[in-house]
Amino acid sequence: MRDIGIGIIGTGFMGQSHALAYRAAAGIYPDSLNPVLKVVADINEDALERARVQYGFERGTTDWKALVADPEVGIVSITTPNTLHREQALAAIAAGKHVHCEKPIAPSAADAREMMEAAEAAGVMTQVGYNYLKNPLLKLARQMVESGELGEITSFRGIHAEDYMADPQLPYSWRFDPAGGAGVLADLGSHIVGMARFLLGPISDLNADLETVIKERPIAPGSSETRAVQLDDIARLTVQFARGCKGSIEASWVATGRKMQLGFELVGSKGSLAFTQERFNELLYFKAGNDPKYAGYQRIEAGPQHTPYGHFCKAPGHQLGFNDLKTIEVAEFLQAIARGKDPEGPDFREAWEIQKVIDTAVLSSRERSWLAVP
Repeated sequence: MRDIGIGIIGTGFMGQSHALAYRAAAGIYPDSLNPVLKVVADINEDALERARVQYGFERGTTDWKALVADPEVGIVSITTPNTLHREQALAAIAAGKHVHCEKPIAPSAADAREMMEAAEAAGVMTQVGYNYLKNPLLKLARQMVESGELGEITSFRGIHAEDYMADPQLPYSWRFDPAGGAGVLADLGSHIVGMARFLLGPISDLNADLETVIKERPIAPGSSETRAVQLDDIARLTVQFARGCKGSIEASWVATGRKMQLGFELVGSKGSLAFTQERFNELLYFKAGNDPKYAGYQRIEAGPQHTPYGHFCKAPGHQLGFNDLKTIEVAEFLQAIARGKDPEGPDFREAWEIQKVIDTAVLSSRERSWLAVP
C-alpha cells in the first residue's frame, strides 16, 4: 500500500471529522492508498496544537499556504468557512494537489465554476463533503429508482431542518455574512439539494421563497448591541426535475427541536421510499400491489449486504455512524486517486451544479418568480 500525505486546513468540527476519517480509511480498501497525516493548519495556535497531538499529525502550522506548498502533502482537505474555499482550493490545485473541500464549495456558482475548471485543467482529483450521500442505503435507493423498481417517479419531498440557529441570542457570526453567499439554503439546503440530484438527477426549474425569521442578532455574546441579519433562516423551494416530475425542498436552521432532520419521501407509480437521517440505518419501502392485509412500509435495515457496511461491522442492525459516512467518503476518494479514475463524487463539477441551484433559488425568491436553473 502506497503512502499519501494529508494536509488538513482547519481544526473545527469538520477538521476533526476529516482527521478521524483519514485515520480509519485505510482499513476499508486495503488495496488503495495509506493516508498519512502530515500537516494540520489553523490560525488558533492552541487548537492547532491540540489537533496535532490528538490525531497524530507530524507537524502543524498557522500558515495554510505553507501546508499547501509542502512537498510531502498529496491531498489538501479544506474545512474552513466557505468564503476561504476558493483561494485555498485554487492554491492547492496550482500546487498539483488533490483537493477534498467541505460544502458549500463556494459563495457563488461563479466561484465554484472557476474552482472546477481549474481542477479539471490541472488533472487533479476533487471531492466535496456531502458525506450523507455515502450511506449504503441511499445508494440502494438510487439503484431502485434507476432500475424502475418504483415505476415512474411522480413526486419528491425533501427537507433538511436543524435548530442550531433557533436561539435569537446566538451572536452574529461568519455564517450570517452575505459575503459567504446564502444562509441556510447554502449551509443545510445544499445537502438536500445534493440528495435530490443524487436520487433523481438534475433540477431544471424552481420557484423559491427565502425567509429571515430572526432579523437581528447580538454582535457578541451577551451584548445589547445588535446587527441586522440579511440571510435566510428558512428556504422553501418548489422544483421541477429534468426527468419530468416535480417536488419540494425545504431547509431550516431554526427548526426548534430538530437536530438532524435530513430526509425525503420519494413516490413512484409502483412504490415509494421514505428516509430520515435521524434513523439513517433504515430505509422504508412501500411496494404497490401487495395484499391489502399486509399493506404498509417495509423497513430495510442496513447490513453487510449493503456495501461497504460490512467493512465496518459483520453484523446487521449494529448501525453505521456519522463519522463512518465520512470515512467512506475519504476511502472512495483515496481509491479513485490510487486507480487514476474519477471518484464517485460529489466532485467539484457536481458541487458547481448544486451551487447553481442555490444561486437560482436566491434570485427566484428576490424576483418572486419561476426560474430555469442555468
